[in-house]
Amino acid sequence: VSTQSTGISRVTPPERGSRVSHFTFFHHSFACSLAQSLSLTDNTMPANFAGHWKLEKSEHFDSFLEEMNVGLLKRKAAKLVSSEHIIKQEGDNMDVNVVATGQKGKHQVYTVGGSFTESEINGEEAEVSTCWEGDCIMEKHKTPSLEYTLKRELQDDNTMVLHLESPKGTKARRIYKKVE
Repeated sequence: VSTQSTGISRVTPPERGSRVSHFTFFHHSFACSLAQSLSLTDNTMPANFAGHWKLEKSEHFDSFLEEMNVGLLKRKAAKLVSSEHIIKQEGDNMDVNVVATGQKGKHQVYTVGGSFTESEINGEEAEVSTCWEGDCIMEKHKTPSLEYTLKRELQDDNTMVLHLESPKGTKARRIYKKVE
């Protein structure tokens, strides 16, 4: 999915022979296009994720990583890592700096409704497509060997939850609290 200057999403199907099914790609693209259309017609502002967020707890994260074929040592290290998200947001424009103790962080700059690339925990480059789904930001991460979705949600003014889901349905939650 890419955003043109008109703000209209253009869907490009997956390459022949890729591990991403056309149905999965179409379903995600259609859901994002529908969500974007609905958000354009109700004139509401998107949720504001701006702030400094610190990981408070994780639920089922080890099971999620195991299903994503992350090795035992990396899974154990992930349990020990303290993660922080420092987010700047102007409407649909996101600047997310992920700081993790003892690991290489990430810096993501993107417009919700567009896509970007990033390095995943397994070292592969992922194409990440994004869209609004209500007040949540949906991210679809795809590499040659893995695929998963991430939903960024504000539970309240001081709690941000990252919902992760694998293709087989394994779900994990990463719960962050706002740092004042």
